[in-house]
Amino acid sequence: MSISFSPLLPTSLLLALTACTFCITLWGIIGRLRGIFWRGLAVLVLLLWSATPQIEHLTPHPTAEDALLIVDHSPSMAIGERNTLAQNAAQHLQNDAATLPNLTLHRIDVTGDGHNGTRLFQALQQTDIPSAHFAGALMVTDGMDHDVPTTLPERFKDSSGHTLPLHVLLTGKGEETDRRLRILSAPPFAIIGQNATIRVEVDDLGTTHNTSTSLTIHMGDAPPKTQTIQTGTPQDITFPIQRAGETLIALSTPPLDGEASTANNSDVVRIRGVRDRLRVLLVSGVPNQSERVWRRLLKADPSVDLVHFTILRSPTSDDNTPLSDLALIPFPIKELFQDKINSFDLIILDSFSNTHILPERYITNIANYVRHGGGLLITAGPEFVQTGTLQDSPLSQILPAHVPDNGLLTGAFKASLAPLGHLHPVTEGLTPNWGPWYRALHADETHGEDLMNGPNGTPLLLLDHVDQGRVALLLSDQLWLWSRNEGGGGPQAELLRRLAHWLMKEPELEENRLTAHIEGHDLFVERRSIGQPSVSSQAMVTPPNGQSFPLPMTETDHVWRGHTPMTGSGIWTIHQDGLTAFASPAQNDSLELRDLRTTAEKIGPLSRITGGTTHWLGQNIPTLSLTPTHNYDSDSNTIRLPQRMEANTETAQHKALFPDWAILPLFLLCLGLGWWREGR
Repeated sequence: MSISFSPLLPTSLLLALTACTFCITLWGIIGRLRGIFWRGLAVLVLLLWSATPQIEHLTPHPTAEDALLIVDHSPSMAIGERNTLAQNAAQHLQNDAATLPNLTLHRIDVTGDGHNGTRLFQALQQTDIPSAHFAGALMVTDGMDHDVPTTLPERFKDSSGHTLPLHVLLTGKGEETDRRLRILSAPPFAIIGQNATIRVEVDDLGTTHNTSTSLTIHMGDAPPKTQTIQTGTPQDITFPIQRAGETLIALSTPPLDGEASTANNSDVVRIRGVRDRLRVLLVSGVPNQSERVWRRLLKADPSVDLVHFTILRSPTSDDNTPLSDLALIPFPIKELFQDKINSFDLIILDSFSNTHILPERYITNIANYVRHGGGLLITAGPEFVQTGTLQDSPLSQILPAHVPDNGLLTGAFKASLAPLGHLHPVTEGLTPNWGPWYRALHADETHGEDLMNGPNGTPLLLLDHVDQGRVALLLSDQLWLWSRNEGGGGPQAELLRRLAHWLMKEPELEENRLTAHIEGHDLFVERRSIGQPSVSSQAMVTPPNGQSFPLPMTETDHVWRGHTPMTGSGIWTIHQDGLTAFASPAQNDSLELRDLRTTAEKIGPLSRITGGTTHWLGQNIPTLSLTPTHNYDSDSNTIRLPQRMEANTETAQHKALFPDWAILPLFLLCLGLGWWREGR
């Protein structure tokens, strides 16, 4: 209710007359003029009547309200029946809102990407609902929101300062528990032959006490191991790294009674086994251009310890130079080729001619070093067909070729890939558009793997397996021309790198290997086989549950491939012809998997600050209603939103403050009292 005026005279004139009347009356009172007060009052009554004062009654009407319905569809909502409960509740609330006048319920579906977690409040802040009409929000979720603000957002305050409600509808029957396995730290690399340490922790979320549980460890084909650990306490676990390449270690814990999901009860750790330091012995028979290429390549690798000797003077040299004038370092043949030969991972003999340098027993040591697992690379030039050639030493038993005395070829030629070279991992993918060389050797006997051809298609690069070791023979000493960009050059750095690592048995360069990987929901198996008499047409696949099955393989260019659908987590083991491969799906270390409970712990406190309520959809779906008060607390069957009222001046009712019939008697009464007072 309020008072309004509709003056009969212009407002300025009415105010001027009122001011004059007031001043004259005041002057008369000061001058003690009898009856002046009552006469002034009579004039003011007439002026008040001409202002037409009215009582205005405003009728309140409900305002249009806009509420927000946020439905969680993040990855954690896929557990159990959460999505079904959420969808049913959202539809039920939308149906209720359609029956309530002046209420519009706006729905937003939040998906989330897993890595950034669920962002419900971010979606709420991005809505464009006018603050004057915002009536509150309803969140249908499992409670695992990762952007809950620490203070109440301004959106939940209306213009009058009242708090607007945030109601939470949780997709469960009550607070849940969840056991999770966390990898706190794990090294990406570990040295072969040493132990790697992984720090893990098992947490029982939603419980108030810690207990002991078992941790099962799967590593390769070895039987699983189980040990007892204390929940809520970090623990270090040590594993031996026994081979080069990737090692998969699967860790798992048994489920907690009644827990929400076992999706985070297991994990797979990937650790790549690497050599500590690769020790390489490089012996150059004479100073030459290629030794620079070798040194530049090997010194550029920080994991390589290079020992390099160049033979500058033969022991039989007779140049009349006194020994006291020689500043050369004696070649430590006994230390290198007897005492410490087995400490090297690779021996490179570059243009080496054994002219009374190494006694035969040391040459035999090199051959035995290869047979017991060592790697030997020989780059051969003219010295290979001259006096002191290695072909006439005990090394001839392990060399993959023999070159006759007239086997030296001169003249420009371009090296090319042999048919096997297009498939072998050492030379596969090296585009054969190379610059020329001018010298090579022609072998009359070869065995092993021919990867590159020289003049007239003769073998140029030969690889061979000797017992447990490997030998590579390059029948030319002019590889260094590629480093000078002769005729366009060639991939000398990549070729030498692959060659050295093949000799040191790097798994990625094995010509006969079995590999497996997982893409999406499929397991892909690949078998490369070069130089094998036969390959099985199928592989045996053992999933994490231990139920093996055969996988058919199809062959294309010495590569056998197969794939099969994959479900579940853990390590998959594949066997074929004595080879073994392992694969595991990539672990999604997302915020969504760190806690899989349905809980009110995160959003519940903020909801209570707003006066909102928390409901468990596994018990019942509440009904939506409007309330004119600011008390939103309700029973478990009702959700209340504010119904605010607004007065409309267009529909207001007006009533005269002073009835017309009372004005004239009042005017006459005041005028009569003035005359009466004046006449006394």
